[in-house]
Amino acid sequence: MKRTHHLAGLVMITSLAACATPETRVRNGLISAGLSKPVSACMADRMVDRLSLMQLNKLNGLSKLQKSDAGDISVKEFVKRTKALQDPEILGVVTSSGVVCAIK
Repeated sequence: MKRTHHLAGLVMITSLAACATPETRVRNGLISAGLSKPVSACMADRMVDRLSLMQLNKLNGLSKLQKSDAGDISVKEFVKRTKALQDPEILGVVTSSGVVCAIK
């Protein structure tokens, strides 16, 4: 009986960790790309709900192009970089998330 409870707890913890992973990865990628930490956290929260994992992986490729310190680039500059992906849905989500999060 105890073993079943431990197994159920382990499964629940693993499931929760798996849910948090995409947002954390996106946030860290945005920070690596040069966006500020607060804006990155806000944008990641919005983007993981609106983009597929494949689109998030494409977006993550942008952070690998140029490693910058947090706060080095503006949302406007990041949107310009996003255009290179040639995905209108990604561009729309990044643009709207950037505007909302920059105002907050």
